[in-house]
Amino acid sequence: MLDAYAVIAFLRDEPAADEVTSLMRSDDVSLTAVGVGEVVDHLIRLAGADEDDVFLDLAELGLHDALPIDAQAGARAGRLRGRYYHQTRCAVSMADCLAAAVAHDRAIPLATSDPHLLELCHAESIGTVVLPGSNGARWTPSS
Repeated sequence: MLDAYAVIAFLRDEPAADEVTSLMRSDDVSLTAVGVGEVVDHLIRLAGADEDDVFLDLAELGLHDALPIDAQAGARAGRLRGRYYHQTRCAVSMADCLAAAVAHDRAIPLATSDPHLLELCHAESIGTVVLPGSNGARWTPSS
């Protein structure tokens, strides 16, 4: 499963793009519905992309049919964020926590480079695929 950063990194040809390309060749790659929203928001608001182009890109990638979020996943994500969120030490978003909750529930690894999300997944034994960040560095677990 991809988090929003992985898709954004792919679309912006960042250091994780090649690895995301490999992941997207799999038939079971997915993104949560909230992750789709996060990608759309980021690309339109922060990157200045055209709305129609963003939706076309998502459709071409096969990511327009996202995983729905039900009340149970929402509650699990809320518990994760309640336990881990801290403004400076672990600024995980609700979208991050939803991705972690869905990955855990479906027993599939979550592909991300977000160090705070990776820390949360590591602490909760949620499988991950560690992608390089925008600077090319990879997260490693703290001792």
